[in-house]
Amino acid sequence: MPDLPNVLPDLLRLPQIDGRPPRILLLYGSLRERSYSRFATLEAERLLRHLGCETRIFHADGLPLPDDADADHPKVQELREACLWSEGQVWTSPERHGAMTGVMKSQIDWIPLALGSVRPTQGRTLALMQVSGGSQSFNALNQMRILGRWMRMVTIPNQSSVAKAFLEFDDVGRMKPSPYYDRIVDVMEELVKFTLLTRGRPDLTDRYSERKETAEELSARVNQKNAT
Repeated sequence: MPDLPNVLPDLLRLPQIDGRPPRILLLYGSLRERSYSRFATLEAERLLRHLGCETRIFHADGLPLPDDADADHPKVQELREACLWSEGQVWTSPERHGAMTGVMKSQIDWIPLALGSVRPTQGRTLALMQVSGGSQSFNALNQMRILGRWMRMVTIPNQSSVAKAFLEFDDVGRMKPSPYYDRIVDVMEELVKFTLLTRGRPDLTDRYSERKETAEELSARVNQKNAT
């Protein structure tokens, strides 16, 4: 596999996909020219495509700060449309000052919990990765995991943290063979499995409180109509 030189092909199990390919959106949290979170995201995308997925990467160049522009801004609309298109997502952030970057958080903040009657993240699967300039850390991962839960996503158990990322990529941005790379393979395999397990199963993530609220709204509307 020339595009995946670090993978032993006999050990990478391709999933059984019935119907269309799983749709995966990938976000990353850096605008640097040599961005290790972008490099890691590109490695993840190569793996996902090999595993049979359709992918999109959202590049945050030009995305305004939350509340610094209207929601009809072209980059905001691009992000929201891609989110609605997706069945699963990958979030990759550098760790800066012990936290995810502002670039990463801004993307998440532009994704609302609801767009009209549609919830753009509820029930979608989510895989998390981070890169660090120093020793291995999980601060950005832990923060993104909290946000994934808040966004009502099915966040998979596995995750990837690449320490001293400047040592893990070559001059053209390809990741060198290492246990860190193998973990990214693990995470992408698991994301595809969870996406296939949950696809077409809204009953796994819908909520009693939401069904009750909808029923009450319907009842109020019908009663109002009858009263007139």
